[in-house]
Amino acid sequence: MTNRTHEWWKKSVVYQIYPKSFNDTNGDGIGDIPGIIEKLDYLKELGIDVIWLSPVYDSPQEDNGYDIRNYRQVDDLFGSMKDLEQLLDEVHQRGMKLVMDLVVNHTSDEHPWFVESSKSKENPYRDYYIWKDGKENGEPPTNWNSVFGGPAWQFDEQTGQYYLHIFARKQPDLNWENPKLREEVYDMMKFWLDKGMDGFRMDVINFISKDPSYPEGLEGDGSPYFMNGPRIHEFLQEMNKEVLSHYDVMTVGEMPGASPEDARQYTDPENEELNMIFTFEHMDLDSEGDKWNLKPLNLIELKENFEKWQTKLHGTGWNSLYWNNHDQPRIVSRFGDDKTYREKSAKMLAICLHMMQGTPYIYQGEELGMTNARFENLEDYRDIELLNMYEEKKAEGWSHEELMEAIYVKGRDNARTPMQWNRQEHAGFTSGTPWLQVNPAYPEINAEAALQDKHSIFYFYQKLIQLRKEKDIITDGNFELLMREDPVVFAYKRTNGNETLVVLCNFSDQKAGVAEELIQTIQAGSVVVSNDQEQKNRGVLEPYEGVVYSI
Repeated sequence: MTNRTHEWWKKSVVYQIYPKSFNDTNGDGIGDIPGIIEKLDYLKELGIDVIWLSPVYDSPQEDNGYDIRNYRQVDDLFGSMKDLEQLLDEVHQRGMKLVMDLVVNHTSDEHPWFVESSKSKENPYRDYYIWKDGKENGEPPTNWNSVFGGPAWQFDEQTGQYYLHIFARKQPDLNWENPKLREEVYDMMKFWLDKGMDGFRMDVINFISKDPSYPEGLEGDGSPYFMNGPRIHEFLQEMNKEVLSHYDVMTVGEMPGASPEDARQYTDPENEELNMIFTFEHMDLDSEGDKWNLKPLNLIELKENFEKWQTKLHGTGWNSLYWNNHDQPRIVSRFGDDKTYREKSAKMLAICLHMMQGTPYIYQGEELGMTNARFENLEDYRDIELLNMYEEKKAEGWSHEELMEAIYVKGRDNARTPMQWNRQEHAGFTSGTPWLQVNPAYPEINAEAALQDKHSIFYFYQKLIQLRKEKDIITDGNFELLMREDPVVFAYKRTNGNETLVVLCNFSDQKAGVAEELIQTIQAGSVVVSNDQEQKNRGVLEPYEGVVYSI
């Protein structure tokens, strides 16, 4: 299994498409599969190897498709099964691969399994979900809170029991303790892999094993009892044995709350579970406790976090590298400068991430330096998490201004505004009314403009992708953090045999000095890639400069 040819994902760069916001061909304001087909040459030009497609399954769309009604059907919103088969075919014709989202911690409450399950306690599907009696006083079985706010248990009048939903009320959790349920899931996975899909990104996959004693959570936090649960490795090994090991595929598990030690277990090829996981630690550094309690990023913490993941997985497991996805705000607005230094800081952030070991993920629009939206009215937002949070925190006494500021910085809709293709109305995303407003910055920030400017962020990403293909040191080399205590410079070294790369990134809008001992090292080096045309004094980094030297 450890043969290099089977590890094509190590040299790959993945592009995440959020179909709803990518490209709309029929004018209903919602992106669709034919819209993705239309833009495949654009992705090919960027140099993408793998496309990760967020859910296109049949769904009531309570949580943008992460609430699935039918795992084997494409939602009419996005097109037909025929469209999806054509997409797969066209992706393969261009030498790229297509990975689907696998959402098997929960379904929609409209899924036939749940409809049956809620009919009676004796129903054969009852055990496909997690049903419990309330406490003696009628309260829910535990004090756990849902990720989207409110209790994680919903009372069902008909059978007098509660069902568990870690997410929205309309997203009941599946009962992975039931072997029949697991068989159904594996069968569905084979259905897609037999069609030619190249793997899965697995939604909150480390939530599928729950602590069977269902203890109370500290202040309602049940996560210690449903994250990385007692049987999680057993379930993933079974999934690998029954399904994944029979196909040449890429797997990445979304795993909130997983530590590097957990990740080593999940991604060590010897354990035969997954190829890589998504970690969240670096995405939690600019908030305190709760993602909406904002605090400025401390760069030293960010550096030490990346160092931990780079060094602990090296030689055993594998990292996935990302700044953005459909759940995170735009990185250039978050850790860069989306005004004066937008292009420069976007390129610096790209260098910083793409020179590390792991498989990089680019989220649609990241290659254009798309920014957070800052819509003035709450009514312009659509995200269930954000709207629930607003009501809850308002009741706790937060002011409207504080809440809007938190939304501007951290709201998920920042990532979900439609892709900016050109300067035409609605940024060329749709001829109709977009489901979510287009970011007003689109006349300046769009794909058409980027493709016409050879110094654009797009071509910069193209170059970084190309470098990963050419230089084994990026895939294989080890990682050493430099200038550890510097509050604004992120510097590290990659070494492989007698080859060395030194990466220097200035995270500030001021000039920054390079450590004395490093200046001597890089003086003789050649520049591999830089976001600064001038290249003056090697001992000083310009604002938001990013540069890589080969020694």
